[in-house]
Amino acid sequence: MAETTYELINTGFFYADGGSMFGATPRRAWSKRYPCDEQNRCKLAMRAGLVKTRCGRIIVIDNGVGFKHLDKLKHTSYDFFDLTDICDVLAAQSIAPEQVTDVILTHLHFDHCGHTTRLENGRIVPTFPNAICHVSRAQWDNSLNPNALEADSYFPENMDAIAQAGKLHLVDSDCDLCDDIHLRLFDGHTCGQIAPYVKTGRQTVVFAGDVIPIAAQVSPLWISAYDTHPLTSYSEKLRMLDEAAADQQILVHYHDACTPCSAVRKINNFYRAEEARNDLLK
Repeated sequence: MAETTYELINTGFFYADGGSMFGATPRRAWSKRYPCDEQNRCKLAMRAGLVKTRCGRIIVIDNGVGFKHLDKLKHTSYDFFDLTDICDVLAAQSIAPEQVTDVILTHLHFDHCGHTTRLENGRIVPTFPNAICHVSRAQWDNSLNPNALEADSYFPENMDAIAQAGKLHLVDSDCDLCDDIHLRLFDGHTCGQIAPYVKTGRQTVVFAGDVIPIAAQVSPLWISAYDTHPLTSYSEKLRMLDEAAADQQILVHYHDACTPCSAVRKINNFYRAEEARNDLLK
């Protein structure tokens, strides 16, 4: 392979309250940049990444809510719909689950890692049996002893089988996974969130996870009520945005149902999400 490539896989949609997504930002401001329905609900995506590196790795970045917990989740307000089995998408490209070498999880909230494991003959097993699963140590520890705000966001059955199979790799600090994949840690939304930086030829693509989940939130002060440490979120967003603007990086927005990815322009102290040039996207 001449260079590392990536593509985005939409694993499905759900709804979240607009006030929760945008926190203290008034609806009359955020609704001009992101749509909502008559119940003030925002349609959100769960957009995974598939990365094929020039060194031969096949990497899945996040993987959506999966199917194990749908009975439990149907009693919530999220209303998950149009879910896609990520294995079916891979199969269409002649990629078997056994061929996936790595799974990178930005964090362990159920809407990002539910398909890491699956039900098979009544047992929960790894979806990608040969893959090493990369999670930050801070996030792993937090999932085992969550704070009150996040307790309902962690489902142990998403990850227990991974740990039992010896396929869990805990990341302590920023590091290179391979030549074209750099893992960086960001706090705020939750502790120790991983943002994979993927170098594809002359472009760097940042899987921003829930640091900047939708393009409208490139405004640093537009902080979700789901973020456990808002002031930390603010400073971490600035850190990501300043580099993205200076280096012309592309940000992938995991939850944006309208704008999968964007470039960032900084004008004085203002940040604006702009359409990413199609020739830079794989």
